[in-house]
Amino acid sequence: MVKVLAMYGQPIDAAAFDDYYFKTHVPLAKTLPGLIAYEVSRGPVMGVLDGSRPHHLIATLSFDSAEAVQAALQSSVGQATAADLANFATGGVTLIMFANESI
Repeated sequence: MVKVLAMYGQPIDAAAFDDYYFKTHVPLAKTLPGLIAYEVSRGPVMGVLDGSRPHHLIATLSFDSAEAVQAALQSSVGQATAADLANFATGGVTLIMFANESI
């Protein structure tokens, strides 16, 4: 299993971010080819040790493999999803990918 984390910085307008994100961006992103699961954080996202709040929201997208992620990102839906970030992510977004396993 491969996870992609989208960590959204604090937006200029949190209410506008949430409205656009859940009404427009999520429905688009959920059509990414090969997407297995889409999860989002709820409530405050805080640093465990210092209580900082560098992120407004974290989304976790699950795929079968790194190749599936690359195929999704290269698809027309993936390109549209990436381009859509400029429409609402005023606090910036950091995207990371990693393989995941239970131990």
